[in-house]
Amino acid sequence: MGTTSKSPKRILQAAHAIGQRRLPAYSHRFSPKKFTLPQLFACLVLKEFLRLDYRKLSVLLEDAPSFAAAIGLKSVPHFSTFQKAADRLLLTQHARRLLDETVEVAQRVGVLKKTVALAALDGIGFETRHISAYFVKRREKGCKTSYQMTTYTRYPYANIVCACRSHFVLAIVTGRGPGPDDPYFQPALRQTVRRIRVTTLLADAGFDSERAHMFARQECGIRAIIPATRGRPTTKPLRGYWRNKMKQRFPKRRYGQRWQVETVHSMIKRVLGAALRARSYWSQSREIILKALTLNVMILRCGKVFDRADTNLLAVGRTMLSAFAR
Repeated sequence: MGTTSKSPKRILQAAHAIGQRRLPAYSHRFSPKKFTLPQLFACLVLKEFLRLDYRKLSVLLEDAPSFAAAIGLKSVPHFSTFQKAADRLLLTQHARRLLDETVEVAQRVGVLKKTVALAALDGIGFETRHISAYFVKRREKGCKTSYQMTTYTRYPYANIVCACRSHFVLAIVTGRGPGPDDPYFQPALRQTVRRIRVTTLLADAGFDSERAHMFARQECGIRAIIPATRGRPTTKPLRGYWRNKMKQRFPKRRYGQRWQVETVHSMIKRVLGAALRARSYWSQSREIILKALTLNVMILRCGKVFDRADTNLLAVGRTMLSAFAR
């Protein structure tokens, strides 16, 4: 959907309402008390929604006083204030609380049910700079020998759990890629079950292990559907009860919905950008978390983001104001 003149302001107001429910007004009792944490969080979401940096965000609020008035800002913060607010809000318990609140609001307005019947888990990588992928490939072709065409570098990475029906982000764990997906499985599931009940989780073969099935079923109460294809092909029985069951009676039709998490990755990259502006590891992790929070706010406030999103989300805008007013 296009970004209309009303959409940024609606996103700003929705993010401010979410922040008011979960964030304290000020970070310390001796703070200057010029701006509240919910106001700064709303500005950060607006920055990500419009693909701005901190300086451009500050200039935008100065040139468009209606944005500042929409969340009660009496003066425009300096761009360094936004950067410091991101440090506090997006990699601590505040970020977890904000994601908790988006999930709770989604349940109240009908975007999510009390129990998610089908969720999906997969990893997503981001670019660390704005550069043409075609240029990189052509440069590698000229520098490498004919048998080696791939360059492996470290890049920002995250594993996302989403609800397949609504594409709503339920959990996010950041890290570095490339690498195995196993270390992300348990933290992602712990985040998910703390927020909402999930019946079935779909994941690709990168998470295939008996330990993953045992953790999902015994500790989280989730049925995990993971193709048992890790390792060399063999006709012998696999090690582990659940892996053997996956190999013998794999639910292909149900597993086809795993591609919904790929749609979420596309939504994040196409709408909010695939390249990160941050340079350090922790700053990049904060920016990835902000992208996930912004996507949730967009789904809540603007209805459907893509044509493939749930058709019932168009009614969310009408019920959102009453939900926030409670």
